[in-house]
Amino acid sequence: MNTLLQKIIKTASGRTRFVMAVIGLSVAMVLILAAVQIQVNYNDLLHSKTNQDSIANFLVLNKSINNANRNSTTLSDENIAALKKQSFVDEVGILIPSRFKASVESNSDRFPFATDIAFESVPASFIDVNNVNWKWDENSNYIPIIAPNMFLDFYNFQFSLSQNLPQLTQDIVKLIVFKVNIHTATGIISFNGRIVGFSDRITSLLVPQDFMNWANEKYNLGQQSQPSRVIIKTKDPGNPALVKYLQDNGLVTDADKTRFSKYRQIVNTVVNISWITGAVMLVFALLIFTLFIQLTIASCKEEIKLLITLGASPKQLQGFLIKQFFPSNVIIIVISLLAICGLQYMAYDFLQVQHIFISQFISYYTLLAAWVILLVLWFVNVSAIRKYIAVKDK
Repeated sequence: MNTLLQKIIKTASGRTRFVMAVIGLSVAMVLILAAVQIQVNYNDLLHSKTNQDSIANFLVLNKSINNANRNSTTLSDENIAALKKQSFVDEVGILIPSRFKASVESNSDRFPFATDIAFESVPASFIDVNNVNWKWDENSNYIPIIAPNMFLDFYNFQFSLSQNLPQLTQDIVKLIVFKVNIHTATGIISFNGRIVGFSDRITSLLVPQDFMNWANEKYNLGQQSQPSRVIIKTKDPGNPALVKYLQDNGLVTDADKTRFSKYRQIVNTVVNISWITGAVMLVFALLIFTLFIQLTIASCKEEIKLLITLGASPKQLQGFLIKQFFPSNVIIIVISLLAICGLQYMAYDFLQVQHIFISQFISYYTLLAAWVILLVLWFVNVSAIRKYIAVKDK
């Protein structure tokens, strides 16, 4: 009887209707699985450690200066406490400025220079220079200093050329020992100073916190001690919520580090659209496949009635029809997964050249989505066949 049923189904199904149903379901499967994998890749690009930027993920914040708050841009304890509570902030470090007047000058006549200077200090965990010499006490031979790379660039490509001075490399600068002068009411107190590293993260001259605390306490000129700048560590400097918080609270930071916020919103919209498109296509594909099954059964209703009259049970017919229609769904899902695997590897290979890293394999979320969709297809197939065979039986 199975041979007879198979011949009847093949005659009734119609090759064109079957091909249309398969194409519709295949396109929908690729879209919905691609949407899942795109979301996984998107999160990976934002949050994985291999894509974290040790410079961009640290933002120095201060109040924007205008005519209303000029000379009043300090950050209160409430401002800092509120910042620490934000979900997009991992850590907050206070940049402590020097509360004393200072200058630096050369120890050598061969390379004369002298200038007033100001220092800042920050917790060591926020510094991007690893140096065992980053410590100070009253018995130290010199004050270790971290300088911004932009200072050296300014000297080499602007100042030295205009003053007919030699250009300097980082290694040469680190060898130079110079005077750090602190101006007090009773005179000048001099220390030796040396550059121990260069930073791209904080654009100010940094000294160890131990020295800053000691010098501020001993040589404070009576200035206020409330900080005016803080540094935050964040997983996502382009987070629209972070940018909005800064705008709402009158805070500013390096615009280059947050300028991708608008692009993030566009990308979020595109990812969400891919989800919606895939879901809608999947619904339409399920409808198409369900109609295909119903039309196939309707086309051979007289033969089905005859087989039931001859002794075939509806349950037997249902089992046979499920075996005829469901395996094609499995094949479609397997092929769709293989297509997503190929696209994922191509994306991995392309982005790796750009030093952007995603997994070369598809996510288990994509496999889970395929499994869930397969269960839905099974339910749709079984429901449509059972309902229609039951109707024909009556």
